[in-house]
Amino acid sequence: MSSQDEQFQAAAPDPAASSADDGMTWWYRWLCRIAGVIGGVSCAFAGLWNCVTINPLNIAAGVWMMLNAFVLFLCEAPFCCQFIEFANAVSARADKLRPWQKAAFYCGMAVFPVMLSLTLTTLFGNAIAFATGVLYGLSALGKK
Repeated sequence: MSSQDEQFQAAAPDPAASSADDGMTWWYRWLCRIAGVIGGVSCAFAGLWNCVTINPLNIAAGVWMMLNAFVLFLCEAPFCCQFIEFANAVSARADKLRPWQKAAFYCGMAVFPVMLSLTLTTLFGNAIAFATGVLYGLSALGKK
């Protein structure tokens, strides 16, 4: 077995362990992942659009939004980042986080560009990424 195969086996999450720990159903987990991917796409496009300006705060917010998109893709859909060797390891580590930790991380990432530059582009671009954090936060609350 090559070292790359060993690294992949070590980074592969155990689906039974992760589902037993956080109490999320399979369809809610997929909903959160799909929201994360759509949030990454919206952050990437809005961040690129935000960078087409001369205002330095808009450019900083746009760069941060594109970084948010990269992190969302890396954590929620590592198959989109196959060219990066450590993508599966980062995704496995992100899968081990508790839902409230993911919620705080995603919501914090989405709020920072809005604080840098409060425009419609940053608000709408980060809305779905923030909604992903809200979905993870709701799953952390548990069942009624």
